[in-house]
Formats: sequence, C-alpha cells, structure tokens
Amino acid sequence: MIKTIEERLRDYRLRDLPLQLPEAAVLMPVTDEPEPELILTVRSSAMPTHAGEVAFPGGKRDPGDEDLLATALRESLEEVGLTRHDVQVLGQLSPLPSRYGMKVTPFVGVVDPDVRLVAEPGEIASIFRVPLHFFLEATPDMSSPIDFFGRKLCIPSYYYEDKRIWGLTAFMILDLLNHAFDAGIRYDLGDGSNT
Repeated sequence: MIKTIEERLRDYRLRDLPLQLPEAAVLMPVTDEPEPELILTVRSSAMPTHAGEVAFPGGKRDPGDEDLLATALRESLEEVGLTRHDVQVLGQLSPLPSRYGMKVTPFVGVVDPDVRLVAEPGEIASIFRVPLHFFLEATPDMSSPIDFFGRKLCIPSYYYEDKRIWGLTAFMILDLLNHAFDAGIRYDLGDGSNT
C-alpha cells in the first residue's frame, strides 16, 4: 500500500486555492507496514481553536519556517515528538481553507510503525491510529450543505470507535484515498468541482 501511495503521489496535480489567507500545514503520517495506519491526534480541550477535535499534527506557519513542509515537520515535532528523521515525505496534497480562515496544506509522510510518539499536553489530548483500510471500506456521512467562504459545502464525517473524524481532516483523507487508491468517493470542495 505504501508503494502505491508513493507512486500515485508522483502524478498528483495540485489544485490552486485562490484565497488570500494565513498559511498552515499538517503532516498526514502513515505507518510503514503491510496494513498501514494513519496517525491522528485529539486536540486538547484547552486549545483556542479545534478544541477536542481530531486532527493531523500541524499548525500555523511561523516566519522562521523555510517553507510549508518545514511548518508541518516542526509542528509534528512539537505536538507528538515526531522528528524530521522519523518521516519519509511522499508528497503534498492540495491546500484547503479551514473554518478559522487558514489555508492549510497537507503533506503525506511514512513513519516506522514502532516510532515513539509523545503528546504535548498543552496541545494534544491523545494520539491514536486508524487502519487505512477502514477509510477505504467506510462511507463518510455528509452533512447538509452549509455556507463556507460564500459557497455551499457538505462536510464529511467518519466515526471510528469513539472518535469523530470530520471537516478538514476528513477532506484530506478523502483526497488521499481518491488519488492513491481510486476510491471514487465524491465530494464537493466548494470550488465548483466535484472530486
């Protein structure tokens, strides 16, 4: 599966996001094993945004960050203790707007399944893993259309054990599944195109 993701990301065509917004980046860590898992976090309830929500490690770009990949890797280190040397970056997905007015760029990276992760308690309540095949087999619930940056958008949600994986995180997962595995899960990014 990892080889498939790596090969398919080589021909991924980035979609432009023509919104002038502050930038952020996340890392989508996938474990390197026969049945790969996505590593996700539950944000601390003390966080000013996304409190208690499921997310990938990541955050706002700092002025000192060389690029958005540097942002994703720095934030992953700060939030879950994942170092640059722990990650083999496979590629970048298209940026998406967050409901908090950020332009968020995801990067897909492979990590050893035995990598030691430690949640930064001020930001992360817990770290958990979801088998990639769960997302390939499950159908996301789609919300009724809501107004999002002047567009009507249906928001996807997955339910895994006691966790709700939704919104931007779910959109990123759908983009990866559709591109790497031809999952054919249709959703509207609000840009007039159905993906």
